[in-house]
Amino acid sequence: MSAKNQSTQKMYILDTNVLLHDPRAIFNFPHATVGIPIVVLEELENFKKETSERGKNAREFVRYLDELRKEGSLGKGVPLPEGGRIQVLFAPEEVPYISSLNLDLADNEILLTAVAIKKSGQAVKFISKDLNARVKADVLGLESEDYLKGYVPRDEFYKGWVRLLVPSVQLKKEIPDDLKELSSEYKFMPNEYVLVESQHNPHNGKVFRYIGGKKMFYEVTHPQLKWNLGARNPQQLMALDALFDPSIELVSLLGPAGTGKTFLALLAGLHQVVIQDVYQKMLVSRPVVPLGPDIGYLPGDLQEKMHSWMQPIYDNVDVILHASSIGQHMQTVKKESGIDTEKQKTSPVKKSKKRSDSKRVKRDKNTLSSVDDLVNQEKISLEAITYMRGRSIPYQFILIDEVQNLSPHEAKTIISRVGQGSKIVLCGDPYQIDSPYLDFSSNGLVVASDKFKEQSLFSTIFLENSERSLLSKLAGELM
Repeated sequence: MSAKNQSTQKMYILDTNVLLHDPRAIFNFPHATVGIPIVVLEELENFKKETSERGKNAREFVRYLDELRKEGSLGKGVPLPEGGRIQVLFAPEEVPYISSLNLDLADNEILLTAVAIKKSGQAVKFISKDLNARVKADVLGLESEDYLKGYVPRDEFYKGWVRLLVPSVQLKKEIPDDLKELSSEYKFMPNEYVLVESQHNPHNGKVFRYIGGKKMFYEVTHPQLKWNLGARNPQQLMALDALFDPSIELVSLLGPAGTGKTFLALLAGLHQVVIQDVYQKMLVSRPVVPLGPDIGYLPGDLQEKMHSWMQPIYDNVDVILHASSIGQHMQTVKKESGIDTEKQKTSPVKKSKKRSDSKRVKRDKNTLSSVDDLVNQEKISLEAITYMRGRSIPYQFILIDEVQNLSPHEAKTIISRVGQGSKIVLCGDPYQIDSPYLDFSSNGLVVASDKFKEQSLFSTIFLENSERSLLSKLAGELM
């Protein structure tokens, strides 16, 4: 490439956080030059020692650079396999009119490098996932933007269901006429749900799922559970339908706090493991992205740390345990009150013994013990997400909670762990993200849902109604 062509080609200067988010980011700017300030490499040196996903990404990017060294001097620029070039940039000695910036901050040195390149006559765009860095870039006269690979616009994200208002008389039909008409105008995704409601009564409605073929839709009904628990709204009914369908191997549940995402996944998983024997065990994990200090600061050994970290899981399972014990108690009361006519035909002695045996067997099957007992029985395992890389997980019901705090690359790594006969459920609230470099449109939960929406083995449901409590619902709306 001639010197003239190099000077007119736009240079994209990448911030450190972009490479920590996606180590392959340098390959996503074809027909352009990718600039990496030398201070970025110094920052990556600190991150690559970590055992976290950031550390893995830092090491992966440095390996890419090491391979590219074979093509020539990185300081002068070398070609990239997908087209374009990459060049390691050195910071200028001084830029007088912005010398008030604190040069002890790596972010400012990166920005000064970009300003110097622009002053040399090169067209420059600064790419960063740090909003404050982009604001500074704008003040300095630099064109800047977020790293948008895998970006899903908020107003275009896939909810997994649509609402259709029809005259109430149509709800008496197997498939409402307006739903048939809608299918000829609207492109349904596989396993997309339709909430068909009466035009004048929102409490009068049915839920249908698109399955394609000649039948096209089927009406969703509540799964038969052994415990006194179930859906409280149409979206929860959709979620249970997808969670209990073995042909759907990947389910994502999105929604604000209190909408029942984790609870429904735990309910479906435990029921299919303990009652139905569909899966050998249930694996539950959450990313370690805390609101406060890291898990390493928690007291105790690894198991005690995990117990504290998994407390939201314990809270939800406790509700299911309570419901299972109440259900067993009500069955016992009915039998002892003489409702079980079949046992009334037996002799008193045999009846008493048989009832006792029956209670013992059914209690073992239908009544859950404590979470710790389920762990000891190897029916459920609570694992740190850090240790899932490299594994293959067959015949398990896998629940990954708080997936909004994972990058798309991390979500991909976890989904690719799913082995034969397993089902994976991703849960999270894309409105509450604790990771500093992720947002509603770029987190692993929303991106994975968007990428898989056309696949028949996938279903996603956005749950919009809080069922935790009135206070919880108001907190979500008002604060």
